[in-house]
Amino acid sequence: MDTSKALELSLEQGLDLIEVAAKAVPPVVRIMDYGKYQYQKEKEARQSAKKQKEIEIKGVRIGLNTSLHDMELKARAAEEFLAESNKVRVEFILRGRAKYLDRNFIQGRLDTFLKLITTPYKVTAPALKGPRGLNMTIEKE
Repeated sequence: MDTSKALELSLEQGLDLIEVAAKAVPPVVRIMDYGKYQYQKEKEARQSAKKQKEIEIKGVRIGLNTSLHDMELKARAAEEFLAESNKVRVEFILRGRAKYLDRNFIQGRLDTFLKLITTPYKVTAPALKGPRGLNMTIEKE
């Protein structure tokens, strides 16, 4: 239908002419109340938001001198977070002179912690240097 005819028809009915698909050839329009159209769009958005599961990023902090037993406890906490399908940010805290230690030594300590996590995981963000040390993010496979 011609645009002018459609606009005339919508004015006769006291409704609005709403463009639904602008990229289609010819563009698709609908004759209806604009307030009702907005309400339907908001309702659809709320329904789709309900179906989505929000993934949280949980954190585990480890220091350079953390004992093996404490690392095991932190690894168990990380496993629980992964079991809930959350991402886990592993923060390897370095203070003072420890920030300037050999990178391989620091990476070795971090790898020791990662070996303690028995749940299968994948690294989403590799260990990057941050203001307090190294940060990496892992998630369940």
